[in-house]
Amino acid sequence: ITVLFGLTDFWNMERIMKIAVLGAAGGIGQPLSLLLKMQLPAGSELALYDPAPMTRGVAVDLSHIPTRVKVSGYAGSDPSAALAGADIVLLAAGIARKPGMERSDLFKFNAGIIVDLVQHCARVCPQALVAIITNPVNSMVPIAAEVLRKAGVYDPRRLFGLTSLDVVRAESFALDVESVTNHEVTIPVVGGHSGVTIVPLFSQLSRGQYDADELTSLIARVQGAGTEVVEAKAGAGSATLAMAYAALRFCLSLVRAKLGEANVREYAFVEGGHADAKFFSQPIVLGAEGVAQVLDYQPVHPVEQAAIARMLPVLNKEIQQGIDYARHVLQD
Repeated sequence: ITVLFGLTDFWNMERIMKIAVLGAAGGIGQPLSLLLKMQLPAGSELALYDPAPMTRGVAVDLSHIPTRVKVSGYAGSDPSAALAGADIVLLAAGIARKPGMERSDLFKFNAGIIVDLVQHCARVCPQALVAIITNPVNSMVPIAAEVLRKAGVYDPRRLFGLTSLDVVRAESFALDVESVTNHEVTIPVVGGHSGVTIVPLFSQLSRGQYDADELTSLIARVQGAGTEVVEAKAGAGSATLAMAYAALRFCLSLVRAKLGEANVREYAFVEGGHADAKFFSQPIVLGAEGVAQVLDYQPVHPVEQAAIARMLPVLNKEIQQGIDYARHVLQD
């Protein structure tokens, strides 16, 4: 990763950064924590939280890796100690998708978890940058926004739905059809992070000249990639390793921006980026306070524009589901 980002000197900076991983003992949390331990800047602190008692053991295990990143582990029902002083919170808690389960099926299991953990974030580290990995992202991010708003600390610049996995998959699939290396591939993915709401813009790959059928096929492959993993794991889990890598990439971008690097570009599901949806995933520029600028993703191919138009009603329904749930729960 150091070579990929050209940050050899950057990682040697003696600056303190605290990253909290919630859900750190899970299928995403453990590999993500390993990658962070290996790649965060020297002097960083990595705080791992999960209700599972083994979380402290995960932290001890990682502490045996010789990098200058301090690791601490916290278990039980209260993540406050892990969140205290956190600059960045990566929220990966919840259950994973199983064969035959749609992302929408995850809602009833994971919505309550998000409410509880984000309430702790609002109380303990209201200025932290919070990235939601827990699915369904299209609904979990609106829930988190309502919780933070209710607590009086909501800043849309600081809340992200992590959609980097879709970008990573699009980059990977492009390697199958393009004579380029992964260092040269940049493919925007817009919309949301579930099924048809995921719209990769392969037409913007500078060396790609795709016809309508090729674009349709590539879009469908990215949209179905999560199901492909779930089925291939035969009930043993969902996408965890590629997700951990994608979350690492996004977290490192947040770190770079917080440490002052200019023009750090990413893709995330954020509020205020689209006229026809309250939340939308598209290219953004990161700064020390979170989203510094939302970028336009046009122009797009007519096939991609049609896919965006078709998915907007689905996306808005999933966003509203999250808002309605949070407002109902927060009234009680």
